[in-house]
Amino acid sequence: MSEEFNLVRDLAVILISAGIFTIISRALKQPLILGYIVAGFLIGPSIGFFPGISSMESVHQWSEIGIIFMMFGLGLEFSFKKLIKSGSTAIIASACKLVGMFTIGYVTGRALGWSNMESIFLGGMLPMSSTMVVAKSYEDMGLKNKPFAGIVFGTLIIEDIIGIILMVLFSTIAMSSKFSGGELFGALAKLAFFLVLWFIVGIYIIPTLLKKAKRYLNDEILLIVSIGLCFGMVALAENMGFSSALGAFIMGSILAETIESEHIEKLVCPIKDLFGAIFFVSVGMMVSPQIIAQNWVVILLLVVILLVFDTIFVGGGVLLAGRGLNNAIHTGFSLAQMGEFGFIIASVGVGLGVVSNYIYPVIIAVFVISNLIAPFVIKASEPTYRLLIKKLPDRILSKVLNDQSQNISSNAEQSEWKILLKHYILRILIYGVILIAINLLSKELLDPFIEKTFPNLSNTLSSLLITIITLVAMAPFLYGMGISSGSINSSALKLIKAKASNQWPIFALTLLRTFIVVGIVISVIAAHFELAGWTAILIIIGGVILVLLGRNYLKATISIEKTFFNNLNEKENLNKKKSTIQASVQKKLMGYDVHLEQFEVPADSSLVGNKLKDIPIRSQSGANIIEIHRGNKSIIIPRSDEVIYPYDKLLAVGSSEQINALKEMFSDEPTESHPNDEFKVSCITIEEDSQLLGKTLRNAALRDYKCMVISVLRGDDFITNPKPDFRFEMGDKVWLAGEKSACEWIR
Repeated sequence: MSEEFNLVRDLAVILISAGIFTIISRALKQPLILGYIVAGFLIGPSIGFFPGISSMESVHQWSEIGIIFMMFGLGLEFSFKKLIKSGSTAIIASACKLVGMFTIGYVTGRALGWSNMESIFLGGMLPMSSTMVVAKSYEDMGLKNKPFAGIVFGTLIIEDIIGIILMVLFSTIAMSSKFSGGELFGALAKLAFFLVLWFIVGIYIIPTLLKKAKRYLNDEILLIVSIGLCFGMVALAENMGFSSALGAFIMGSILAETIESEHIEKLVCPIKDLFGAIFFVSVGMMVSPQIIAQNWVVILLLVVILLVFDTIFVGGGVLLAGRGLNNAIHTGFSLAQMGEFGFIIASVGVGLGVVSNYIYPVIIAVFVISNLIAPFVIKASEPTYRLLIKKLPDRILSKVLNDQSQNISSNAEQSEWKILLKHYILRILIYGVILIAINLLSKELLDPFIEKTFPNLSNTLSSLLITIITLVAMAPFLYGMGISSGSINSSALKLIKAKASNQWPIFALTLLRTFIVVGIVISVIAAHFELAGWTAILIIIGGVILVLLGRNYLKATISIEKTFFNNLNEKENLNKKKSTIQASVQKKLMGYDVHLEQFEVPADSSLVGNKLKDIPIRSQSGANIIEIHRGNKSIIIPRSDEVIYPYDKLLAVGSSEQINALKEMFSDEPTESHPNDEFKVSCITIEEDSQLLGKTLRNAALRDYKCMVISVLRGDDFITNPKPDFRFEMGDKVWLAGEKSACEWIR
């Protein structure tokens, strides 16, 4: 049997088994991830009843791609602004969980006789909860809109960042085989530097390129570009000594700040789901009944530790933040499982040879068991909360029952000093990272280039040439860090106007920036010259270059800053603009009352047997029929030649007056008066990039999307049931009715 055929056969076995068991999971109202793991267990090497896999190596490669796509998808859902907005509660809960579970994990590992390194890795595995399992469980249980959901997902965001940092740190620890504070600090500094650098360069370049190429981008090209950028960052991260997961996450988080992020997320989602399914099936394949039988005590102990101490530390952190017992219990129970980062960290340890081979299957078993019972644990949070309400003494309840955050009044006027310091630190950080990157590139690329291009040049002239070129490249950024104040000026002027003595600390901050710039200039010069007699001359030369070229580059510096911050804030500003428009439109449409309503056609209706085109529905009522439900059949956006039958359930859209007129035509009362969950009425605004701009209703062919236009707001004119020759114009507010999934693509 050929290798190619085996590849196809293995993929067929994986996907068919995954499909069968995910259907069973959905029927049992369990997260799909559990179906994947069970499918992997049954087709894995431990069970011989079902068709097995011929090449585990291929499955491993697919699962690696699955991790890349999952981290890329996680990055697309992530935002650095979300991290900032996740709030103190999520930060406190994450910190309590990290410190507490790391300590418990390390102590447990040592008590089990594991080595020091294995215990450290165990301590890093236990604090990680499963974002995918929690997200799917919350979606299935309808908990996403609960008050505690924000705390849960905020904590998960921070845990994801912690997981990525731990992967880098543990790799450093594993390679050094010792717990060196200096090496850990170096690894952290390297990680922080490259994270900031990639983010700055990515935010400056990628959104700009996407905007310039927008007119050429369709779904196919955008998907290819997005995946190409993802794999490119993966290759770059691995080349720099980081993991592929980090590279995928970083590119996802960069694209998450673009206005195309939601579109990219929808395009990538099917691929992510496909390879994610293969990844989780491969995890299930690694579950070994023999290893579980041999180490069942250890596995059971670790599962109990997760259930008990995760709940205690997370719940304690939420209580410490003053968010009340209800939020604490639900958050603690929701995060009481091992996450994907747990066995990814374990695989890092095994791959580097510092974690014993038998530990990895044990961690997989703990992950599987803890996530199998996770939905039941989440469901148990509400009964547990009610039980504690009954059992706890009143003196304790009075302290922990209420959410104290609701009683804290926020100060509307933020301190100008905080604003100034925020912009000050941001400016130093951004320009500092860019200047360090230029200096590193100069050493890695410019020095060898000068030596190769000018072999006969003396050392002094060669060093002088390298120094001048480096300082010229740095000049606009040195100017931006040390001289240009940008957004700092407005706060500084307000502070000085409010209190004259504020000029002295502001002057000190300005002086500090100048000293930092001088220090950078001196470090560039010192890399090529002995700082003796040359020192004063070269510093003067550097200062002259900075002043002359810096002022020439002032426009370039302002342009770079403007582009960067426009790209960074464009998505947020667009969302604010849309929210403002939607709020304005909602206010205007209060009197129009456009909604969905379903009713049944009585058997004795005079309209039974007629085609829709023969019934004056629009002319007499003004409403539209967007679905006919007939037994098990659903006819979406029915055509004009569709015949009405007795007991058809018609889903109509329009104002209350229009729908009442339509019901009178059929002479029966509605059997249901609530919107159908599969359909929606949505409003879009025709903008410059809208696919409807300039088209007539006939040419738009919205019926092909299973959508229809029910009304248009143009200025103060509200147009109901526009004619086929109606042409869409910029600024039109268009109401669409149809299938929820279909109408989302119309913009």
